[in-house]
Amino acid sequence: MCAEVVVMRPGRVVALVVGCLLVLPGIGMLLGGAALGVGVAAGRDDDGFVSADLDGVRSDGVAVTAEGIVLVAEPDTPDWLLEWASVDVRLEAAAVGERPLFVGIGPEDEVDAYLAGTAHSEVEAVDGGTPRYREQDGRTEVAPPSAQGFWVATSEGTGTRSMTWEVTAGRWAVVLMHADGSPGVAADVTVGVDAGMLVPVAVALGSVGVLVTVLAIVLVVVGATGGERPATPAAPPAGPPAVGVPVPPPPPPVGVQDGRPPSPVRLTARLDRDLSRWQWLVKWVLAIPHLVVLGFLWLAFSLLTVVAGFAILFTGTYPRAIFDFTTGVLRWTWRVSYYAASGGLGTDRYPPFSLGDEPDYPATLDIDYPERLSRGLVLVKWWLLAIPHYIIIGLLTGGGYRWVTDDGVRVDTTGGGGILGILVLVAAIALLVTGRYPQALFDVIIGFNRWVYRVIAYAALMTDAYPPFRLDQGGDEPGGTPLPTPPTGPPDTAARDLAPVGPRMWS
Repeated sequence: MCAEVVVMRPGRVVALVVGCLLVLPGIGMLLGGAALGVGVAAGRDDDGFVSADLDGVRSDGVAVTAEGIVLVAEPDTPDWLLEWASVDVRLEAAAVGERPLFVGIGPEDEVDAYLAGTAHSEVEAVDGGTPRYREQDGRTEVAPPSAQGFWVATSEGTGTRSMTWEVTAGRWAVVLMHADGSPGVAADVTVGVDAGMLVPVAVALGSVGVLVTVLAIVLVVVGATGGERPATPAAPPAGPPAVGVPVPPPPPPVGVQDGRPPSPVRLTARLDRDLSRWQWLVKWVLAIPHLVVLGFLWLAFSLLTVVAGFAILFTGTYPRAIFDFTTGVLRWTWRVSYYAASGGLGTDRYPPFSLGDEPDYPATLDIDYPERLSRGLVLVKWWLLAIPHYIIIGLLTGGGYRWVTDDGVRVDTTGGGGILGILVLVAAIALLVTGRYPQALFDVIIGFNRWVYRVIAYAALMTDAYPPFRLDQGGDEPGGTPLPTPPTGPPDTAARDLAPVGPRMWS
C-alpha cells in the first residue's frame, strides 16, 4: 500500500502565473480607459474641445514660443493615421494691452531660424497652468511676423484672437508676439484640443481591460482550484469478505492526512503554557545578537543558493553540504522569528545559536533532502513559477520578504508587517491584557508562517514540490509527528524537564 505523491500540475502552475501577470495590466487598462472617458466627457465644451488655460504668458523679448510640446507629428506619420485621429488644435490669446497680437503656427526649424539671435522666451513645461520658460538672450528687434511666408495658420489683431488648425505631419512651433515685432509680449492663452479618436480609444482601452481582467481571474481560479491530487487509495482485499463480518476501512498511508500527501517542508510550534505578559515588548531587543548573525548567514544563504542552482542545473542534485547549511539558516531564522517577531511570540525560551535541529526547542523546521531535482525548473521556479505565492506573501508580511535577481534569494523573515504582523500584534495585546495567548490566533499565525517557509524552500531550489494554496493551521504539521507535550509533573520536576537548550532570559 502506497501513496501517490503528486505535486501541482504544471498546467495549473502556468495558469496561475499567467493569470497573476495579467491582473495588473488588465486593471490598469480598465481604469485608464474609464479615466480617459470620464475626462473627455467632463472636460469638453460645446464645440467638442478639451481646453487648458495658460494664464499670464509673458516675455520681455520679442516672442513666446512653444516647440515640441503640443504639436508634434513626426514627418513619416502615415496620413491615414492622422485622418483617423482627426486632431484639431484651437488657440485663443487675449492681449494684455492695446497693441495688436500675432498668433502663428509654423515649422519648428523655420521658426527657429526666424527668431535666431533675438531675445525671446521658450516654454519648457506647464505646471498647474503656469508656464515655465527657458530665456534666450539677443536683440529686441525682428521683422514683422506677417511678412514671413512659412506660417501654416495665423491670427492677427487686437482683443482676443482665436485660431483653429488641423494637425498634419511635421514638427511644429506655436509663436505669440506683437504684430509689429516689438518686445514686451503679454497675453492670457487657452489651448484646446479636439481629438476624434479619444472616445474610441477610451472605449477600446476599457473593453480590452475588461477582457484581460476577466481572463486573468479565470486563469487564477483554474490554476488555484484542485491543485493536488489525493493519494492513491489502498487496493481492496482479495476475495469476498466473510458473511456478517464488517470490513474495517484501510488505514491511511503513513504521513497522509485527509487524502493529502505530506509536505517536504515541515514547520511546527508549541505554545508555551506560562508566557510572560510583557516580555514580548523587549524580545526584539534581546534578539539583536541573533539578527546580526542572521544578517551574515543570509548573505551566505543567497550566494550558496546560486551555487546550488548551478549544481542542480548540471547534475540534477542539490549539494548535501549546502543543503544542510541552508536548512540550518531557515531553522535558526524560524526559531528567532517565533521568539521575537512575526513567527508568533509563542515562547519565552531564548533561541539557541545553532544551525542544528534542536528538537527540544518549541519551534522546529525540517526539510526533506531531495535525491533528484529537475534541471529545467531551476531556471524558472524562483522568479516565475512562485509569483502567485509572492503576491500572497507580500500581503501577509507587508514586504518583509525580498526576492532579488542579482545574487539569489534574500529573505528577511524577522519582519512583522502586513496581515501577519497585525495578527501577532493582536495576540500580543491580548496576552498583555488577559495573560492568555488566543489559541485560534496562534493556529492561524503558525499556518501563515508554514505557508511562507514552504514558499521560501521552493524559491530557494530546495524542493520541486510546488507549495499548496492551502492554510494548514495549528502548531503540528498535518500528517506529521506532533511535538512532545510538555511534562505536567510537580513544579520542580517540570522546570527541570523544560530546561532550555540555550540561555533562558527574563524568567
